[in-house]
Amino acid sequence: MAVIHRTTLKPTKLELLADWLPTRPWYRGGPDAPVLEKSGGFRLDDPEGEVGIEFLVATDTSSAERTAYLSPLTYRGAPLEGAEHALVGTTEHGVLGTRWVYDGCHDPVLVTELLSLIEGRAQAMAQSITDTPDREVTRSYGGGAALGPQGGRPEPADGEDGTRLPLSEGLTLHVHRVLTPVTGKPPLPPQGALGHVATGWPGPDGTRLGAVFMTLRGV
Repeated sequence: MAVIHRTTLKPTKLELLADWLPTRPWYRGGPDAPVLEKSGGFRLDDPEGEVGIEFLVATDTSSAERTAYLSPLTYRGAPLEGAEHALVGTTEHGVLGTRWVYDGCHDPVLVTELLSLIEGRAQAMAQSITDTPDREVTRSYGGGAALGPQGGRPEPADGEDGTRLPLSEGLTLHVHRVLTPVTGKPPLPPQGALGHVATGWPGPDGTRLGAVFMTLRGV
């Protein structure tokens, strides 16, 4: 169970992301740094209790379009070997000390628990409350075989349309980095998808927005 500490982070998650997002091929902003606000998301628990796992929705408010980005993040108490290229940055946690923050698509702990969520074996947890399920997160999986990374540790590929994770059984998990929100309940999976994850968050005008976060498809 992940314990949510009410403490400080220096720099904050949003400050780390403001520097990191413009380096990504799917970033939609201009040359200036984005002006980010935390919009929503959810967490997963690491069964070993060592790695923090968060799916953070951060919205760039620097233009009228308000672009919502999905950032799967992991928080570790020591560097992840072989993942230097996936480091978003380090931050000082008021209780836990130095935390190494990674793009979670490159972290095997996040990938394992995300696939467990899609299969229905893991529970999405509230983003900011300890030991509380997030019932708004929806998921589906229409396959019969257990999901797993292709060839052991996955090699994610970033492109203009997001991040692709090659999986076993000839499947690919598409992580939608730039979200397409709709008003109301979390949307259903796109036509032809073999699985998905979706959830919602508060909109700027009091409405409820929702989007598909990940889509599972055949190669």
